[in-house]
Amino acid sequence: MKKEFIATLFMNGGSQAVRLPKECRFEGTAVRVRKEGAAVILEPVEKRAWPVGFWEDFWKDGPAGDDLVVPEPLPDAPHRDAILDDYSRKGS
Repeated sequence: MKKEFIATLFMNGGSQAVRLPKECRFEGTAVRVRKEGAAVILEPVEKRAWPVGFWEDFWKDGPAGDDLVVPEPLPDAPHRDAILDDYSRKGS
């Protein structure tokens, strides 16, 4: 059964903000926002994984050094996501 809550709106500087009830709080510092008709939908932003084949391509020319550590998945960043999406399509 879906629960429904009322959130309050307020101004923060020149922006409208929403104060969410504690039952609806998100982890992290950002949410994805999309609009469907009159509805505004907030969704958690999840870390993206490296594109399939990225590290295999990276290592194909030999080792990069013993001190290189594979980083954790990337946080969501729209300016970078388009580049990773292009890389994923090219590898397919």
